[in-house]
Amino acid sequence: MWTADNWNDYEVLDTSAGEKLERWGDYLLVRPDPQVIWNTPKKHPGWKKRNGHYHRSAKGGGEWEFFDLPDEWSIRYRDLTFHLKPFSFKHTGLFPEQAANWDWFSSIIKDARKKDAGRTIKVLNLFAYTGGATLAAAKAGAQVTHVDASKGMVTWAKENAAASGLADAPIRYLVDDCMKFVEREIRRGNTYDAIIMDPPSYGRGPKGEIWKIEESIFPFLTLTAKILSKDALFFLLNSYTTGLQPAVLSYMLHTVVVRDFGGQVQASEIGLPVSTNGLILPCGASARWSAGTF
Repeated sequence: MWTADNWNDYEVLDTSAGEKLERWGDYLLVRPDPQVIWNTPKKHPGWKKRNGHYHRSAKGGGEWEFFDLPDEWSIRYRDLTFHLKPFSFKHTGLFPEQAANWDWFSSIIKDARKKDAGRTIKVLNLFAYTGGATLAAAKAGAQVTHVDASKGMVTWAKENAAASGLADAPIRYLVDDCMKFVEREIRRGNTYDAIIMDPPSYGRGPKGEIWKIEESIFPFLTLTAKILSKDALFFLLNSYTTGLQPAVLSYMLHTVVVRDFGGQVQASEIGLPVSTNGLILPCGASARWSAGTF
């Protein structure tokens, strides 16, 4: 498992009975987690000193309960700063486990720039959310195209960039449907040296098209691979859908990317360490294609 274990401002303190106790900077949150199927004693004092608690509803969804939590606050990862705020369906605006992937591709970008300081490394971040991967790639020295269908998420990403000292970085922000954008890039003949893809399990397109990841991801992956440059560096595919195990993600990248570009693929669960007991909490899966060696 690839573990995001370089955080200072975030940690999973404890897990029990379908929930996790987390420290986000100076604040403690309790949020549901479907992986936590065990019921162990909640001995950590933070369970009783939480600043926010997201309660799941038996009918689906849920709601936040707050105890002295600000509307917005910030945490840092290395040189990056992220604004946080609790919003719909338990989210805060950041998936901290993805730091494991940020470190991986940042090193690839930095190594490529060391070998050729004059090279422009173009990264495409699809379903880019609030920009964690975008900022990591830009900080490493890449030129990034950030695409998300939500105007609010793109605005949030810009705020994170400014907070991280990257307001003037070469980042192009686009509020767009990812499928339509890729189709246009193919027609334009544009290519990218790296692609990051974090598709949702379910969604709707601008004309009501239904996206179900099990049905849509392979055709979309095949389409997106057409805009990889001939000197492409990496492709990162993330999934938070239970049915898409690491081996499935790996096979898709082998079938689509390795076939045309060579290179290697690795896939694994990604996770976060639990500070009270040394466990690693699984938080989804990722597959990484690299033109070089791992």
